[in-house]
This record gives sequence, structure tokens and C-alpha cells, in this order.
Amino acid sequence: MNITTDPFNTERFRFDWDELPVVSDDMEGTGGRVRVEIDDFQVTEIPSYLPSGNGDYIYLYVEKRDLTSYDIVDALKRHGVSERDVGMAGRKDKRAVTRQWFSVHREHEDKIHAVEDLEGARIIQMSRHKNKLRLGHLKGNEFLIRVRGAHESWEERLGVICERIYEWGLPNYFGPQRFGHFNTNAIDGMRLVNGLNVQGGRRMHKFFLSALQSHVFNHILRMRFSHGHYRAILSGDMAQKHDTGGMFVVEDTHTDSRRAKGLDISAVIPMFGKKIKKSTGNAGVIEQSILDEYGLTWECFRMAHGARRTSRIKVDYITSKSEDDGYSVRFGLPKGSFATVLLREITKTEHGSN
Repeated sequence: MNITTDPFNTERFRFDWDELPVVSDDMEGTGGRVRVEIDDFQVTEIPSYLPSGNGDYIYLYVEKRDLTSYDIVDALKRHGVSERDVGMAGRKDKRAVTRQWFSVHREHEDKIHAVEDLEGARIIQMSRHKNKLRLGHLKGNEFLIRVRGAHESWEERLGVICERIYEWGLPNYFGPQRFGHFNTNAIDGMRLVNGLNVQGGRRMHKFFLSALQSHVFNHILRMRFSHGHYRAILSGDMAQKHDTGGMFVVEDTHTDSRRAKGLDISAVIPMFGKKIKKSTGNAGVIEQSILDEYGLTWECFRMAHGARRTSRIKVDYITSKSEDDGYSVRFGLPKGSFATVLLREITKTEHGSN
């Protein structure tokens, strides 16, 4: 792209897997293709709680085929239900079979048929609860994914890669879903924070800004990798305990780096916003270098609340089963993490990343 007609050099903000290192780069992947068929990619939500059976909110456990979570919301909207009256704990992939909970206030009980009227959706279970379901009200997701056309030595290759993931942790990158079909959501986010006109309503603008935050997060993690700090704790870091999820300010980098190497804790990286500013110390130096690289400042993110996100995922299990044309793999990930990151790690193919 000609820099003279693109003053922000927007291509820097396009998502690109090749820029993000893997933990098993010295190991051969299994190869193979995913999402050949809709049934090849299945996601089951692991809720933080189950509905009690009583309350003003109707909880719907819905299975969707080739539908986004917002397709369910939009189906209800077409029957007069306001978007703010529909709750969900997380957003799921489109080209997949996904199972998740939604909530609707009981005053809209006569509109629930809109869900099953939608081709590709069915209600598995209904119950009641006292509160609306909100984003983040889940523990994580379990994935069952078919990998077709894998290498004949896939089982051996998968085994050694999994051992590395168990020992080092999985990089908690944002996957391509966060960046849109053409990997350009962060470009729109950059345009938005620079005051340029960006099409789309409030919902889309939030997505674009979130994509820009995610792009910066990915590249802070990339920089920590390149400096040899993936498994370390730096001065100025905050860290998170993998067993309890508790976060704390690092005071002893030597001791906490030993804990990080054992995957008891991991550094948490800021998603910049009005509540979250740049770290101090060596962690802050890396964060500032990424802001400088992309021509951004903390003030660019003042429209977002901000948060901190763990740099690594402690994966508890990865199981596999031989199939006629490859294998299937089952694993669980905490909320906010991307299956495509693990698929890329084990397959080492672009097909494993889409």
C-alpha cells in the first residue's frame, strides 16, 4: 500500500499469524484441515452457574449450526424484543455447531418461538433464573474438532506438542475471529481512535475498538517472546495465579519468575483503556515500544474501559481419537481464549487457524 495515500500505514494493523510465534516452533505439526464440514468444529459452553429454576428470566440452552450468537439476538429483535433484553455469556463461532445459554425476560415468553423458527437453531433446554445472563458469565468452552488429512505420524507429533503446551502454557493470543473476515477490524479501530468516519453502529464500533486493543495485546506478547520473556516475570508486571485466577502486583521478580516457569502464575498484559494504563518498569518499556511501533498512545484508548489479560493459558487436557481421514481432538479453554491458537500450534497449518 502506498504510504503517501495511507498516512496511518494501516496494513500494520491487519491480523497476520506469521507475526506471532508459537511455543513449539521446533516441532513438526500434525498437518490437516479443519472446518471442512460444519460438524467438524463443535463448541459447548461451560457456564459459571446453571439456572435455578425460579426467577423472572427465561434461560434458553440453544444449539446453533452455522449461526452467530447475534443471529439469535437478531431473530428475537425481529419479533419485537429489544437487544438489551437478551442476555448471553459469550459470543461463539459461526461456521460451527455451538451450544450456549441465552436469557430473555419473562415478559417476552411469547416471542421465544423466534429462536426455533430460525433455520439451524434449536432449543435443547429451558429454565428460569433470577438475573439476566451477561457477557463473562461462563467458565470457558469445550471444543471437539475434527482434523482431516493429517500426517500419518500425527499421533506422535501431537503428543510431543501437547507436552510442550502443558509445560510452557499456550500463548493467549486473540485469534483471527476477533479481527473480522478480512482481518481488518483493528484497522477500523485505528481509524476510529484517530477521529475518522467509520461505518457501522455502536455495536460494530465497540468491536473495532476491541480489535485494536487485541492487536496491541498480541504484539506486546510477541515482543515478550522475542526478548525471551514468555515464561518470565518482569519488573512492573502484574501476575495471575492459574489455580485461583487471583491477580497481584509483582514485588519479587526472581521468585515469581521461578513460579512462572513452573506455570503456577503468568504475567498479565494490559488491554489499554481509561481504567488500565501502561505498566511501570521493564514491562512498561515493552508496552511503550509497541505503542510507539504502531503510532499509538494510551490516550487513544480512553473510549474503552480496559482490562488485564493473562499472557498464557494453562491447558488441563487435550485428548485425541483416530478418525478415518485424520483425528479428532477435544480440549477445554477458559473464557476469552481462542481454539484457533491451539489448533495452529498442533497442526502448523493455515487451515488450523481459520
